[in-house]
Amino acid sequence: MIADKMLDKIDEMQNPCVVGLDPVIEKVPKHLLKGDSFEDVADAFRKFNFAIIDSVADIIPIVKPQIAFYEKYGVPGLKAFKDIVDYAHSKGMIVIEDGKRNDIATTAQAYADGHLGVVQTELGKRPSLNVDLLTVNGYLGSDGLTPFASVCKEFGKGVFILVKTSNPSSGELQDRLIDITPEEESKLVSDGIPIKDHKTTVYNLMAIQVNKYAEQDIGKRGYSSIGAVVGATYPSQAEELRKIMPKSIFLVPGYGAQGGKSKDLVNCFNKDGYGAVVNSSREIIYAYQKTDDPLKFAEASRAAAQAMIKDIRGALKESGKYPANWKD
Repeated sequence: MIADKMLDKIDEMQNPCVVGLDPVIEKVPKHLLKGDSFEDVADAFRKFNFAIIDSVADIIPIVKPQIAFYEKYGVPGLKAFKDIVDYAHSKGMIVIEDGKRNDIATTAQAYADGHLGVVQTELGKRPSLNVDLLTVNGYLGSDGLTPFASVCKEFGKGVFILVKTSNPSSGELQDRLIDITPEEESKLVSDGIPIKDHKTTVYNLMAIQVNKYAEQDIGKRGYSSIGAVVGATYPSQAEELRKIMPKSIFLVPGYGAQGGKSKDLVNCFNKDGYGAVVNSSREIIYAYQKTDDPLKFAEASRAAAQAMIKDIRGALKESGKYPANWKD
């Protein structure tokens, strides 16, 4: 059960921080790039990410490579992605793939098998990308989510389903009011969510859907392998969503470069200090740009990660949500 493993790793490191591995070739230190082929770019990504992983593996529990930054370089990029996943695993880290995959029926099953489960070959079945968790777009409905939930349960993996995303335009659709059924209204009212004219937001309706799946796969520590993406940039919405999905772990983007502050994201956590992991990408992996020393990019990333850890731990402590078994 990945939720238990993730929480155990968070306790080991005593922080819920995630480093996003989203390399952009224009920002990767120039000394790592030896040519202009896709293979050269992929090799630079390996060197860059391996060094960052080495620099934070003893203090950060989780990394989150966004596959789009790799797959745009074709097969060499995808090979680099897989090598980075495997390298992070070799260092004992939990790996979240930010892929936002989904489709319907057999195609959703293919995504679930390829990213989280096993795939068929002539000689049998074996893992393919083999990440621990995957971000999933749930807005196709239940037939696009059920295959992922089934694979998670079978193979001890997890998903983070998009609920309220951190991008500025998310409200164009996610904040729209929509008619709900009496059952849905009863659920929201019992969770303490105010309802007017039998309507709620689209993101609340999605949260109800996520919670149904989450309740079917709960680990020993009380949390589910079915999590949710909830942006740090929307603290009041996060407070509502925490009530609707009490057993889901939230993946919280938007901290740092996107403007989310540590005080904004504490609403994503339950009272016990668990229930969320917080991602920072650009602020960590490109921290060397503030020091003007590209040869020491990994050291700069470690220092930035340490600053993030201190900030998040401080916010949890100030909010009264500091885990009881963590050291002060």
